[in-house]
Amino acid sequence: MESSRGQGGIQQLLAAEQEAQHIVNAARSAKMARLKQAKEEAEKEIAAYRAQVELGFQKKLTESSGDSGANVKRLEQETEAKIHHLKTEAGRISHDVVHMLLKHVTTVKN
Repeated sequence: MESSRGQGGIQQLLAAEQEAQHIVNAARSAKMARLKQAKEEAEKEIAAYRAQVELGFQKKLTESSGDSGANVKRLEQETEAKIHHLKTEAGRISHDVVHMLLKHVTTVKN
């Protein structure tokens, strides 16, 4: 009788071990599924954030390019104004410079 009782206890232990193994396997599967889902959600969030940052970058790049064109035009205008000013000044004093050079060239010093 004790041997049948011992066999029954062993059978119960084996059944309990198998049930525990099933529970552990189910928990592992659920954990892996949760990790996979979390990874997918994180990848979606990363993709959305990357798209948002890229959009902001493109917007700033477009704004900078527009400013660059305006800056180029402004610089061209300033350069033309300075060239005009220099030509005017050169024309105004060229007669005096030529006169001074001729005076120094034609004056003989002993």
